Amino acid sequence: MISDLPRAHTVLRRLPTLSGAPIRLEIARGLRDRRGPVHAGAFLRERRIAFDCTSAEFPRILVHELFHFVWLRAGNGLRRSYEELVRGERTTGELGWSAEWRRKKLGPGDSARRTRKWREYCCESFCDTAAWLYSGVVKHAEFTLPVCYRTGRRRWFQTAVGGRELPV
Repeated sequence: MISDLPRAHTVLRRLPTLSGAPIRLEIARGLRDRRGPVHAGAFLRERRIAFDCTSAEFPRILVHELFHFVWLRAGNGLRRSYEELVRGERTTGELGWSAEWRRKKLGPGDSARRTRKWREYCCESFCDTAAWLYSGVVKHAEFTLPVCYRTGRRRWFQTAVGGRELPV
């Protein structure tokens, strides 16, 4: 299912069962998006993930990027259920920088109107939460979400995702 990069296989053993066409993994130094340097990029239509991260960051980044493929194929019901979970969190912090900076930029009406900013935040939050759960990284400076909300997210993933085969 996942090709290339032998170090990925250790991480994949921690994940729920994934199904779908192969996803190619590659190293690509100097990755950037419109905001600057990035650790990785998921090219969903090309079924490819490019990495520019350290070995220590690789497990967390790999899971995050793989879950972009899961989010794409999750269906509206699952995505809306996750949105409701994070909508109910009255806190700051997140489980990764990609979600945290987006959360900080949300306006008061973004959630209710389901703006693009809100939907992008939810996607990044979902992927960061999956990385926190499945990467094997126990402690990280980017894990700033209070423990009580982490418990809620873990429970949501166990109910919504646990034991299911996830299409990627």
